[in-house]
Amino acid sequence: MPRRPKRSHNGGPPLDDYEGPPWGKDDAYIFLAWRAAHDKAWKAPSQAVMLMRLERAERLGLTYEEYTLEILERGRHLSEDDAGRIAEIRRARRRRRISHFE
Repeated sequence: MPRRPKRSHNGGPPLDDYEGPPWGKDDAYIFLAWRAAHDKAWKAPSQAVMLMRLERAERLGLTYEEYTLEILERGRHLSEDDAGRIAEIRRARRRRRISHFE
């Protein structure tokens, strides 16, 4: 008798059995360009830059990842003047913590 899937399972096929190329049936160039851009964006900065970002993030009440993601997405460093955006990031953090499926 087959096991019932978990409550949060969408019933699709398992993704681990795929034996094709990592880009699937799409264009390999686009996949590789996005992967290179992702790796370049998240490359570890120097220790001084990392510590500066960590200090600013803690001062604003954000995590290092949230602060860095804001720099990568918007291209600007947050400050105390950006209270609205900081509040929005904190609200999103609370929504991510809540799991509706468990």
